[in-house]
Amino acid sequence: MTDARLILLVDDFEDAREMYREYLAFVGYRVETASSGGEAIRLAKLQKPAVILMDVEMRGMSGDAALHLLRADPALADVPVIAFTAHALEHEQISHLVNGFDAVIPKPCLPDDLVAIMQPFLDKHRIEN
Repeated sequence: MTDARLILLVDDFEDAREMYREYLAFVGYRVETASSGGEAIRLAKLQKPAVILMDVEMRGMSGDAALHLLRADPALADVPVIAFTAHALEHEQISHLVNGFDAVIPKPCLPDDLVAIMQPFLDKHRIEN
């Protein structure tokens, strides 16, 4: 079963990962972090988060590659995956959505804006479960 309060935050930049993890935990979410696409897939299979915030450009496996593997797994295919990226010009956002991300959050992002963009996905998950 998916944990309605668990967010998986994936970013290869440790400072960003920790800053957003601390804020999300402060406002009441459980947060797991991963520093790579491969680690994100492993944790998602173990924990089935309500939402995955995925950096797109990471060393090793990219966020796009990880997204495609998550979507191919029937147990994870319905988990919303939000691109959390500095590559967020209009044409890049469109590309991320076409590639299968559920939404795009530009980095840097104010913590309150992050929660506001994620909240509809968390609310939908809560209603469905």
